[in-house]
Amino acid sequence: MGKERAYTRKIQIGNRVIGGGNPVLIQSMTNTKTQDVAATTAQIKRLEKTGCDIIRCAVPDMEAALALKEIKKGIAIPLVADIHFDYRLAIAAMENGADKIRINPGNIGSKERIKPVVEVAKERNIPIRVGVNSGSLEQELLDKYQGVTAEGLCESALHKVGLIEDFGYENLVISIKSSDVLMCVKAHELLASKTDYPLHVGITESGTITSGNIKSGIGLGLILHQGIGDTIRVSLTGDPLEEIKSAKIILRTLGLREGGIEVVSCPTCGRTNIDLISLANQVEALAEEYPLDIKLAVMGCVVNGPGEAKEADLGIAGGIGEGLLFRKGEILQKLPEDQLLEGLRQELDELIV
Repeated sequence: MGKERAYTRKIQIGNRVIGGGNPVLIQSMTNTKTQDVAATTAQIKRLEKTGCDIIRCAVPDMEAALALKEIKKGIAIPLVADIHFDYRLAIAAMENGADKIRINPGNIGSKERIKPVVEVAKERNIPIRVGVNSGSLEQELLDKYQGVTAEGLCESALHKVGLIEDFGYENLVISIKSSDVLMCVKAHELLASKTDYPLHVGITESGTITSGNIKSGIGLGLILHQGIGDTIRVSLTGDPLEEIKSAKIILRTLGLREGGIEVVSCPTCGRTNIDLISLANQVEALAEEYPLDIKLAVMGCVVNGPGEAKEADLGIAGGIGEGLLFRKGEILQKLPEDQLLEGLRQELDELIV
């Protein structure tokens, strides 16, 4: 179980609230062209179904900003507009229904360009996520700290927050990201000690499904376990649905989220006489269909399987052409290999009823 989460201000994002001890929410980002309303809306709906709490869309031009109005009509979760460089896009995004905007004040430009963005946000009470990453660190901070450092990232973020606070607005969320996992962890520790704004946490440019999951699991685990972080994104080079699945596992593992079926499975070994890899993947896919808060076990050996997995609410263990279906370590029935999955489905169906 993770530590009690650090106190942060409460921030309303559409119909969700973060900070102040509220649950850590899961974010992702669409990879469709935002101006393609149908494709973007369809992807968001799939992400919603998988467990996404907040979605972010790139707004690289005015066509994308205007498309947000139609996208909003077809989705249920809050929408964040991702803005770079052009302050007019930030204003247009808010006017077209964005529940939050993500900007880096450093690349928006002068105070004269930041001010109208803050004024519209203030009028509509729309939160601003101030984002800083290791690739956008100011030259003076690179010189001061002799390169990209956690201290530099933290100082940059607080400086940019100060630019918005100067206009009398504090409805803010902060994100600082680096692809260097341990630097990212240290930066969040520093930032959490210096501000009570909610923090959005992620390891940026973490890589493909395999490397990205490992880096994100380590980085987010170290940060969240200290009570730091109010929203997270597992950034992966792949289908955004994979980001949601991974984020749910990370939060569940840390005791920060309940609900959803947890699937545990043993590694294969020389005693395995069943296609355990395929079976475990099928069980994991099956588990996504059920809104149950239980543990399922997929074991490769009928001799030790039920005993080793007796903490599981339900499980299957394979043998030679057959397997066992068990509950809390107690054998329910022996089934042919090709009927194990269906047997498990029937048991899950009974739990739903």
